Amino acid sequence: MSLTLDEKIALLKEVGEEIINIDELREMIQWKTEHKEDIYAYDGFEPSGNIHIAQGLLRAINVNKITKAGIRFKFLIADWHAAANKKFGGNLEVIKEVGDFFIELWKVSGMDLSKIEFIYASDLIKDDKYWELVLKIGIETTLKRVKRCTQIMGRSESDKLYASQILYPLMQCADIFYLPADICQLGLDQRKVNMLAREVAKKFNKPKPVAIHHHMLMGLNKPPATNLTGVDRIIEIKMSKSDPDSSIFMLDSPIDVKRKINKAYCPPNQINENPILEYCKYIIFELIDVFEVERPQKYGGNIEYKSYNELQKDYKEGKLNPPDLKPSVIKYLNKFLAPVLEHFEKDRNANKLYQFVQNEYRKYKANDI
Repeated sequence: MSLTLDEKIALLKEVGEEIINIDELREMIQWKTEHKEDIYAYDGFEPSGNIHIAQGLLRAINVNKITKAGIRFKFLIADWHAAANKKFGGNLEVIKEVGDFFIELWKVSGMDLSKIEFIYASDLIKDDKYWELVLKIGIETTLKRVKRCTQIMGRSESDKLYASQILYPLMQCADIFYLPADICQLGLDQRKVNMLAREVAKKFNKPKPVAIHHHMLMGLNKPPATNLTGVDRIIEIKMSKSDPDSSIFMLDSPIDVKRKINKAYCPPNQINENPILEYCKYIIFELIDVFEVERPQKYGGNIEYKSYNELQKDYKEGKLNPPDLKPSVIKYLNKFLAPVLEHFEKDRNANKLYQFVQNEYRKYKANDI
């Protein structure tokens, strides 16, 4: 049974921590539906080694909501972008293999692939029209603005930048119009380039893409004390691949999951900037109906939560403590990751891909990946 417009918007609001803007989104869906035209959302990924839980489970949760709303999805495997960003030393052959690994993992992460198309950037760049679009965007964009956009690839304006990294934001902006995409469905760290795309759209007489920015899971470590706020703060404390203990990876063993969660930052009574509660809210409660906590009778006995809000309330009031919560989080995460581990252990091709990625990852410094 097809969803109403309001039901579709409600689903997309569950994905978008920020939507720019909701009126345009509603109008676009209504117009395309009436004219029987497909709606496309896109996200782009640099093939950059291991995939953490935000790129795996959380991505699957968000994509499934988007496709349930009747929207088709395009995944851009940004291999040339990764090369431009000096990932794996710019070795395109290695990067493309890592892209294959990403796709293989998404196939077993619970993602509904029936309305998803995987596209490699290396196929886009063969077209002269793509580079014409990149150049046109460059003509309309100052160098200062481009350097501000380098945040999208984990760099800053003060970093030593290669010429290829200056080209990167122009390419990502061009991707949106070349694919084309009605919706840019990326993390909040990609906000600046999405805003650039919306601005240049006017100059090219193209529809402005709607930006649906999803929540970015914070790292498991204690967040640093700084003066940053808003989006900059979210980006500062997000999980990082360069520190393996700040993230749960999709192929972490049960032992690794247990070790990382047990040492994770989780202050009693604190519900803000608490990574364990974030895992509960954005992953676990999205995949289960009842959250079970097992504890001795002297500490209140076993308890069940049917919503995240119930759990958060008890945690804030001290009725649920970290030693109660963490074992349940470990149990559920290992349950969700078990099918992925089994697939990459038993499927020969999948295992070969994983071993290749691990071997290549070890050759490069983590902060280069």
